[in-house]
Amino acid sequence: MSAATKHVSVLILGAGSAGISVAARLRNSAQPPEVAIIDPSEHHYYQPLWTMVGGGVVKKEETQRAQADYIPDGVTWIRDAVEAIDPDHRIVVTSSGARISYDQLVIALGIQLDWHKIEGLDGALGKGGIISNYRYDLVDSTWQALQAFRGGNAVFTFPSTPIKCAGAPQKIMYLADDYLRRQGVRDKSRVIFGSAGAAIFGVAKYRQALEKVIAKKEIETMFRHDLIAVRPKAREAVFRHLDENRDVVVNYDLLHVVPPQSAPDVIKKSPVAIAGAGGWVDVDKFTLQHTRYPDIFSLGDCSSLPCSRTGAAIRKQAPVLVENLLAYRAQQPLTARYDGYASCPLVTGYGKLILAEFDYDGKPAESFPFNQAQERYSMYALKVHGLPEMYWNGMLRGRM
Repeated sequence: MSAATKHVSVLILGAGSAGISVAARLRNSAQPPEVAIIDPSEHHYYQPLWTMVGGGVVKKEETQRAQADYIPDGVTWIRDAVEAIDPDHRIVVTSSGARISYDQLVIALGIQLDWHKIEGLDGALGKGGIISNYRYDLVDSTWQALQAFRGGNAVFTFPSTPIKCAGAPQKIMYLADDYLRRQGVRDKSRVIFGSAGAAIFGVAKYRQALEKVIAKKEIETMFRHDLIAVRPKAREAVFRHLDENRDVVVNYDLLHVVPPQSAPDVIKKSPVAIAGAGGWVDVDKFTLQHTRYPDIFSLGDCSSLPCSRTGAAIRKQAPVLVENLLAYRAQQPLTARYDGYASCPLVTGYGKLILAEFDYDGKPAESFPFNQAQERYSMYALKVHGLPEMYWNGMLRGRM
């Protein structure tokens, strides 16, 4: 594409779970508008399975597919990165210098992993016992490190920022505990959860169930502790005690790091962001329409929606956004509402899972006629086998 401005009716930024789902639903509508999507990625990932890769249950290659196979028919794919968003002139500039104007804009750029905010981490990831399930190229290191572990301190972290899939930091911890028991080395080990949060989970029903899991597994918790540095040579993890404003040093033999996360820098630099509040796209939490630019909508991890950042949340957000965007185009009232639904399938061991589902108010919003706070194999099978199929063949096709 030349540097000259190209116009698109509906422009979507990002081809992750949110962007693809919205694009598919728009193309499936009765009168589909012209749609283009900007994203440079050649691959699409089903990230919820990375926990299971780290636990040795599935191969990471099962979580990756070609992006081209999921760009909906009729949608123009602009294989470029977003450099700037100018909502006042309805222009998006790409890294190659292309200028694209739009009638409506959907911002679905996901979340940014800020590894650099942990001192000493650069160059240390994936070796020396420092592992993470939060990157495709690193997730193998988790399973390799678990297999090589012969005892000592296994430390798992949770940062002070919003993160995608807030249950993932503890899920891999439960799988690790289970694996170490099966290998006969758990009695030589300490499993430690260093979390910036105040509790194991925010919703009371599931928190109480998880506290029982923690007690049964004899996992040590360090709440209100935020990982700020690692010292690879000394094998030390440095936490900041958020209530007492002091540093706490913990020796590790295995350290699973969850990086601090934030809105992408391109959003932070744009007027679409909430000034001084993390840089998230400023949208109404019910309609998903921008609070100051009515021609802009946003969903998923980069939005200001005060809910858990999960694929399940996006599955409920996408139909609301599309219905309201089409209503806006037709100059009709925006009547669709998102209630904050999110789901977190909490793997508590091999073959065990607590399925947490809840809304904006922290009230359970469960799908099944039984107590979902109880560990069940059926819910574990749903996560490992059912949900990936629903994702690839349903959600990304605009069917659920």
